Amino acid sequence: MGRAKKQPVHYHSGQFPPKQIDWSRLIPLLGPANASLARYDGVLESVPNAQVLLGPLTTQEAVLSSRIEGTQATMGEVLEYEAGVGPDESQTEKAADIQEVLNYRRAIWLAKDSLEKLPLASRLIKTTHATLMEGVRGQDRAPGEYRKTQNWIGPKGCPESESQFVPISAADLADGISTWEKYLHSKQPDALVQLAIVHAEFEALHPFLDGNGRLGRMLIPLFLFDRKILGTPTFYLSAYLEAKREEYCERLLVISRDGDWTGWCEFFLRALIAQADSNIRKARDILHLYEAKKRWVVEQTHSQYAIRVLDFIFDRPIFRSSDFVSRSRIPQGAAKRILRVLRDNGLLRVFREASGRRPAILAFPEILNIAEGEEVF
Repeated sequence: MGRAKKQPVHYHSGQFPPKQIDWSRLIPLLGPANASLARYDGVLESVPNAQVLLGPLTTQEAVLSSRIEGTQATMGEVLEYEAGVGPDESQTEKAADIQEVLNYRRAIWLAKDSLEKLPLASRLIKTTHATLMEGVRGQDRAPGEYRKTQNWIGPKGCPESESQFVPISAADLADGISTWEKYLHSKQPDALVQLAIVHAEFEALHPFLDGNGRLGRMLIPLFLFDRKILGTPTFYLSAYLEAKREEYCERLLVISRDGDWTGWCEFFLRALIAQADSNIRKARDILHLYEAKKRWVVEQTHSQYAIRVLDFIFDRPIFRSSDFVSRSRIPQGAAKRILRVLRDNGLLRVFREASGRRPAILAFPEILNIAEGEEVF
């Protein structure tokens, strides 16, 4: 006899919020998770202009969160594209991948600014989703609007009967979102466990026709920022989730299949601990690099513009020489001289030589390798 066909798991109607969590399994993880995030926030506070200096980490998060959904763009390709070295006309898929990453990065900072005026709720979430989907695959699938039809999760193009998971019905979605929002804004015993449940439920509701995974992961740093656990939404969980993609997806699935909210929360807290520690190392490495290069640039260039130089190349680690001259707010003659010194002394690497009217493309490999977590450039 043939093996019985595996049936899709259906949304856990009537089982949210979870009625029972085994706190005895979570308590040993709560102290370390909260402590790791507190240490990370302390590091963020010590970083001057964190949004600029940690910009490559934001780009890397956007790359990895999009990669979980199947995009193939690398951080280098994204930064090259911004510097004007884009995929050729035959690489339309690559260009689309890159645009999804750029949208993710733009959406999270727009959402951060919106949180000064709006609560973390449907209006902000819809606006953020519209930014995420602007001009990319899925832009024709009601960006910024909750779905009005059934969707499902499984291999591309599969029928519902062969899917892995069927989210809440379109008819019940409005009530599901309302219940989710009430829980999101309620007082719970621990904010990090609440965040674990908020993220899982958003993914289970799958309220949009596309982009749910990326938006659900974006909610993690936005929640931490909104609750003032972090001073900036610069927390990157996707590296851990991408490395453990199969377990991540399975842990979410068994919530609806087996009611195992506690197992999911354990996984999520361990992810927070591991990723916070990794983020601390990267942020400290970037800060140490900044301080070391600040002294180095002053010594090599004897320029009063050392800080402007550093802020520019940390924020744009791959760039056109013409952009540096026009956008760094350094007088043209001084800017050209500084670039020459940085190239000749090895801080910057020539990515593409100048040719005719085409400017040179330069790269700052050290910051890129810290963001990647390995020697890539």
